[in-house]
Amino acid sequence: MCSWCWAFRPTWYKVLKALPSNIKVIYLLGGLAQDSDKPMPLETRKYVQENWTKIQEVVPGIEFNYDFWSLNEPRRSTYPACRAVISARLQHAKFEVLMTEGIQNAYYLNAQNPSNEDTLIKIALEIGLNREVFIADLASQKVNKTLLKEINEVKLLPINGFPSLVLVKENTLKRIEVDYLEDKYIINQIIA
Repeated sequence: MCSWCWAFRPTWYKVLKALPSNIKVIYLLGGLAQDSDKPMPLETRKYVQENWTKIQEVVPGIEFNYDFWSLNEPRRSTYPACRAVISARLQHAKFEVLMTEGIQNAYYLNAQNPSNEDTLIKIALEIGLNREVFIADLASQKVNKTLLKEINEVKLLPINGFPSLVLVKENTLKRIEVDYLEDKYIINQIIA
């Protein structure tokens, strides 16, 4: 549910295609906003909407469906979506990316609220997950503990925001500078 991550997705896919086969990609969830049933404060709504506009200026071609703000009761709660990604990953590694894409598409293009469990279940079914297993995992302590563990791991990385890339090479961590438009800039940092 990170709008800058959404904006980075097209370039990231180009980077993935260009990566040497000996590089293993591991995704970690940063969490962003804890569970909440409270409506998002108006000033936060305004900030996020302005951020979407800024992103569209910085990254041409990125789409946002602003109907989200009138069709939903936005909440500052990203943990449910994070747990959905982990729950998808538990069924099979390939579902991790599919769930992430599904959440982003639902949120940014289809004006659906991924803070809502029913939205996450709908995405799970669309990508082919077992419904009962997904629902059980989504509510499980195991998945919640995994999320909290990943959030703590992310805090130890040399990053200062999202999206972030870190290369682990010979037990050293190297922060890779993100460029939203230049995949070659990113690749050159990784294979240098």
